[in-house]
Amino acid sequence: MINEKPHLSFWEIWNMCFGFLGIQFGFALQNANMSRIFQTLGADMDAIPILWIAGPVTGLMVQPIVGYLSDNTWNRFGRRRPYFLVGAIFTSLSLVVMPHSSVLWMAAGMLWILDASINISMEPFRAFVGDNLPKKQQAKGYAMQSFFIGIGAVVASMLPWILSQVGVSNVAPEGVIPDTVRYAFYCGALVLFIAVGWTVIRSKEYSPEQLQAFTPKDQQSTASSEEMSQTQWLSSAWRWLLPAIVASALVAWFALDKQLYILTFALMAFGLAQYLMAWRRRQQAKNSGFDTIMNDLFAMPTIMRQLAWVQFFSWFALFAMWIYTTAAVTSHHFGSEDPSSNLYNEGANWVGVLFAAYNGFAALAAMMIPIMVKNWGLKLTHSVNLLLGAFGLASFLWFKEPKFLLLSMVGVGFAWASILSLPYAMLAGCLPMAKMGVYMGIFNFFIVIPQLLAASVLGLLLRYGFDNQPLYSLIIGAVAFVIASILVFRVRLNHQPSPLTSLKEKAHG
Repeated sequence: MINEKPHLSFWEIWNMCFGFLGIQFGFALQNANMSRIFQTLGADMDAIPILWIAGPVTGLMVQPIVGYLSDNTWNRFGRRRPYFLVGAIFTSLSLVVMPHSSVLWMAAGMLWILDASINISMEPFRAFVGDNLPKKQQAKGYAMQSFFIGIGAVVASMLPWILSQVGVSNVAPEGVIPDTVRYAFYCGALVLFIAVGWTVIRSKEYSPEQLQAFTPKDQQSTASSEEMSQTQWLSSAWRWLLPAIVASALVAWFALDKQLYILTFALMAFGLAQYLMAWRRRQQAKNSGFDTIMNDLFAMPTIMRQLAWVQFFSWFALFAMWIYTTAAVTSHHFGSEDPSSNLYNEGANWVGVLFAAYNGFAALAAMMIPIMVKNWGLKLTHSVNLLLGAFGLASFLWFKEPKFLLLSMVGVGFAWASILSLPYAMLAGCLPMAKMGVYMGIFNFFIVIPQLLAASVLGLLLRYGFDNQPLYSLIIGAVAFVIASILVFRVRLNHQPSPLTSLKEKAHG
């Protein structure tokens, strides 16, 4: 007989999720300020997407590796918690150094380090919920994480604006990052380290033996449900390599924009990874972490494959918003493209307020989503919320007054809350416990890949289709949200009670 994991109290769940407050501080400071930092250091508008490539590339590499390693870690510090702590240390140091970037290449390099460090801490947090909570409480755990994501992002996004209100200088000489941004990053480093440290100290983890006792026998196997042969790997490799090689050659021959190499090289790398798997099959090499990740990628559950397309278009829209909102608002609503001007910096601070607003609305939406799910079901609820996000982004074109953009953030907030919780709720029950970390890392591929595509093509779309006007990136994002909302209905859920219904209990503690 399988033992059921004991239910945790409200405060136990609070402690295990509190670290997400700090992690979101880091992400929110990055999302709201990196385009501003890049422009301050002299980046051209069409170069901004490629400078943001650090996030998706590091996520693509780090998350499945950390997921696999944390699945197979157990020592006196625990299973996931060692990664929380190591990531927090490096993230805090990166946040302190980032605003001292004096040249563009330094800021871009620091973004790589910052994003890799955040991913080390963040990726195991999703698996942490699956490890510690029984199924009936898992949705409550994800909701608690969403709550801390909202609170952390609200405060962090507003920090430069708040600091400017208390007299901290919001302008600086050309090529110098303002004090409001520098001090905001210092505060973020402190909050992140304290919050993650709280979770590390105040939470416990089950040992591998205890987790096995809680797991049904049909989910205890750590082997992939199916493995491809050498011939299959080789055939699949060339299906990716040939188009990538031809596309790279065309980019070089016709002297097309070099940003397209991001996409072609990514396809080539995926093909080479499969070619390496074919070679390892031929050599009959012993299974490694790389083999496990690749096998699990191709043997992922059906629901996960269907959700991949929803995630793809959802995160393409979000990345378009994160990259271009600062440039769109400062140029279209404040009328300045000069990073050293007061108007530009007022607009950039207002973007921080807008980002804080959508995260605040997301925290409120997280309490409404269980009611929506109860009445409409998981799929319709997620579809509606994504459509609200589409209306929110599209309304940037309609509203002329910056203050009215707060209304736009209501729709974005509902979409953000939904994206952070409902896809994970749809996956509930289909992931084997022993592979929770690696599958959460693989699921994040479908967050990372659209960001790579956005970094490759958004600048080109704006330059050749919209006269390099950043506002239209948000319209492109709105269209992507609409496509994602339609694709939700392709997901075939198992006929089982939705774990999100237990979210109702959150309001009552």
